[in-house]
Amino acid sequence: MTNPIHADDKAGTTSAVVGRRDMLRGAAAIAATALVTTDASARDYGRGAEPQRYPDPDIVVIDPKRFKAKVGNTVIKRLYTGCLWAEGPAWNAQGQYLVWSDIPANRQLRYLDDDGHISEQFHKPSDEGNGNTFDFEGRQITAQRTRLIRYEHDGSITTLAEQANGKQLNGPNDVVVHPNDKSIWFTDPGYGAISIYEGQKANTGSVQPYQKEAVYRLDAQTGQVTKVADDPFKPNGIAFSHDYKKVYVCDTGITHYPNAKNIVWQYDLNGDKLANPRTLIDMTLDGKSGFPDGLRVDTEGNIWVGAGWVGDGYDGVQIFAPDGQRIGQIRLPETCANLCFGGKKRNRLFMTASQSLYAVYVETQGAHNC
Repeated sequence: MTNPIHADDKAGTTSAVVGRRDMLRGAAAIAATALVTTDASARDYGRGAEPQRYPDPDIVVIDPKRFKAKVGNTVIKRLYTGCLWAEGPAWNAQGQYLVWSDIPANRQLRYLDDDGHISEQFHKPSDEGNGNTFDFEGRQITAQRTRLIRYEHDGSITTLAEQANGKQLNGPNDVVVHPNDKSIWFTDPGYGAISIYEGQKANTGSVQPYQKEAVYRLDAQTGQVTKVADDPFKPNGIAFSHDYKKVYVCDTGITHYPNAKNIVWQYDLNGDKLANPRTLIDMTLDGKSGFPDGLRVDTEGNIWVGAGWVGDGYDGVQIFAPDGQRIGQIRLPETCANLCFGGKKRNRLFMTASQSLYAVYVETQGAHNC
């Protein structure tokens, strides 16, 4: 570096020392600013990334009394990138792997926990598979563009549902399984039937391709599909509460309905029925509101919501207490579509976000099997 003070200056020595001190102070200030940056997009999350100082500044504690899941000595990592639209992560505990969907690419991928290997064509074609879960026999259930299916242990595929109310399903989106009666609960917003990018456009000329968007229950014994709710404009992510007394449903209807709001609905679960629909979560943060897409619940009953379409400082995962109050946030450089808990201790949060798969360890566990 060229010294700005001339050597023949009458106060050359003193000025040079002062100049160096000023430069050092400036460098320290720049370094300090870099450490507390809130710009998640400036980070390199890859395996060859520069070291990240603990604690991770993009794991944000909003309510210290209620959000105790932040781990001080862990960071957010990007495990894979290259998807067109990553969705539907689900954890297989028996096989110790994660499966997720790349809807427009018509494939599903798999991440192996033991060595980090990625199978880029685990299921291809996937019939534009979206949300996934595993039942209590370890079989993968997938919400495809036109139907709900199950991959059997022998490699065959069983169609679980294609119709409801005597009409074709719009396009199943997300799915969960109840442990007691093994019933399957799924949402049907129909995004795969109103876009050729993620499916095939239905020739109905409507944002309701075949019937009113709804939440359904599939009886494990009879195979009967019953509508249990149609309050959300476009029901998207779905999850049981940690004690299976409530059901949460994300509403992304604002994509097509001007009167819709970015909210998460809460229902009381009464056997095979849902009751008392009400708004639990308003996704507005600092005057900005984004989509609540997918969600999961931890063992303390907190609700982890994949969110986005707002920008830096909002996109990622937002965490809410059981009463709907926001208590924490995980900022990502991409819109987060969905998430799930996994890993050997079920304390690793996997997040599918636009083109990428991210993961971070947390000091809590997923309440359910995936």
